[in-house]
Amino acid sequence: MQLPLGEDPRTDTLRRLQPLLIQRFGRIERAPRERRAPEWVLVQGVIGARTRSEVSNAATDRLLARYGSWEAVAAAALEDLQAELATQTYPNVAGERLKACLTDLVVRRGAVDLSHLEAMKTDAAMAWLETLPGVGRKIAAGVVNASTLDRKAMVLDSHHRRVLQRMGLVPPRADTSRAYAAIMPVMPPEWSAADYDEHHLLMKEIGRAYCRPSSTDCPACPAQSLCKTGRAKAA
Repeated sequence: MQLPLGEDPRTDTLRRLQPLLIQRFGRIERAPRERRAPEWVLVQGVIGARTRSEVSNAATDRLLARYGSWEAVAAAALEDLQAELATQTYPNVAGERLKACLTDLVVRRGAVDLSHLEAMKTDAAMAWLETLPGVGRKIAAGVVNASTLDRKAMVLDSHHRRVLQRMGLVPPRADTSRAYAAIMPVMPPEWSAADYDEHHLLMKEIGRAYCRPSSTDCPACPAQSLCKTGRAKAA
């Protein structure tokens, strides 16, 4: 008879990591009233490449305030959208992607409407979202996790993925899809969708403050004792 293999040690690492991050950065919780509609989160994700979240949040709100509906945004002239997105790191690309995504959504659904995702399982909802122009795994996970859908899906931006790679929790050369496939099965089963969201936001702080693309400050990092790279540098 084959014996059970037991829990993946990465699950325990994630459990031990979370309180260390909270101790360093404090709680980063999104209150239920702060959760936006899936359509808003989709737009924020599509325009947000290489742009800080607070900047993309403000741009998303401005678009909706100016045009009044996402359908009107889809119908707007590309040049006007690009001008409205001047605060984004790549406004021309953001405008092109947003118009393509929303136009395709209107063709499929008759409106910028993601209400059908509510009845779908999380993986199926993400797969459907990833068929939209400009929507990859990070954006799809954000739509189902950080919106009112409130699903267990881990958002992985470049900061978060880099930290996971250096910690040895996902393969070192994993892209976002491979990293997602590697980390999701070992997430603590007791964590809620809100825990997933907070974990992502805390890991972004690690990536910004200590685990930067070209340099690391391992001695100051709260994750050092749990990190493959950090332990190697301490040896």
